Amino acid sequence: MKTIKNTLYVTLSGSYVHKDGETITIHKDHVQKAYFPIHQIGEIVCYGYSINVSPYLAEFCSEKGITITYVDGRGKFLARMQGPIKGNVLLRREQYRIADNAENSLELAKCCIAAKIQNQRNVLLRHLRNHSNCEGSASVKAAIKDMEQSIHQTKKADTAAFLRGIEGDAAEKYFSVFNYLILNKDPAFRFCTRNRRPPLDRINALLSYAYSLLALDVRSALECVGLDPYVGFLHTDRPGRASLALDMMEEFRAPIADRLVLSLINLKKVDAKDFNVLPSGEVEMNECTRQTFLSAWQKRKTEEIIHPILDETMQTGLLYIEQARLLAKCIRGDLDYYPSYIWR
Repeated sequence: MKTIKNTLYVTLSGSYVHKDGETITIHKDHVQKAYFPIHQIGEIVCYGYSINVSPYLAEFCSEKGITITYVDGRGKFLARMQGPIKGNVLLRREQYRIADNAENSLELAKCCIAAKIQNQRNVLLRHLRNHSNCEGSASVKAAIKDMEQSIHQTKKADTAAFLRGIEGDAAEKYFSVFNYLILNKDPAFRFCTRNRRPPLDRINALLSYAYSLLALDVRSALECVGLDPYVGFLHTDRPGRASLALDMMEEFRAPIADRLVLSLINLKKVDAKDFNVLPSGEVEMNECTRQTFLSAWQKRKTEEIIHPILDETMQTGLLYIEQARLLAKCIRGDLDYYPSYIWR
């Protein structure tokens, strides 16, 4: 049976993370706050500032292939520490050839974007099935119909710019009815429009945080199979940007990130008071909300699903690795196209 190791999220400012025998131990002010069996950890993510990792633990992680990632309090990637890269050089050379070929890159990008739009549609369709007479059902149905046309248009896209336009238009339709999916009628959780950098309301703060976590998981999956996460097919090259991870995460945004955000709000697992509104208008989660979100994120990764292509039962956290393997097979030429993930 395939299993996925846990990601250790360290959010305690001023803490010291070190190795103590067969455990990873977290101290603050010379007081032990937590400890975890080291064999269960596959990655360490340090959220916030003033989190120190001991040199001995860093060396151990490098030898065992455990990455250490540093992210600021808003989820923005800062740095990553890892051991020697063991990727397949032939696979990466082929990846670079495709990235340099506009036509071949576009074909792979179409698969990711078509799956993204379909998964957004499926989230809306699932909402209508569960709440047949819900508020705004006519608007939701209209968005679903329009987004179906967007999927057909992706097949006709002849440039990356045209494809980005289709994706942006579909996203606008999806988020125009997103508020109807929110059953918690607290005015503080009303969604008007998607905004980021910075997020200006609580829902956008949650969505941005979820997308940052998703990007980290997808990047790790790509590295596991030997692909270069920084060379993508739709997102253009930019220093420090994991373009391929951004490409592949598109298909997971709605079924993984959006659904988790909706679940936390609708089940009232997060509270309006657990957010900080800054003088600039930016809204950020406080420590309590981040802990709640990270716990829910980690739990979701252990839930089992049936992969629609492989017809195998696996943990959700393994989904990214399996899709990365399928993408690698497509790049090698073993598959005629990339079978992107479609959530049912």
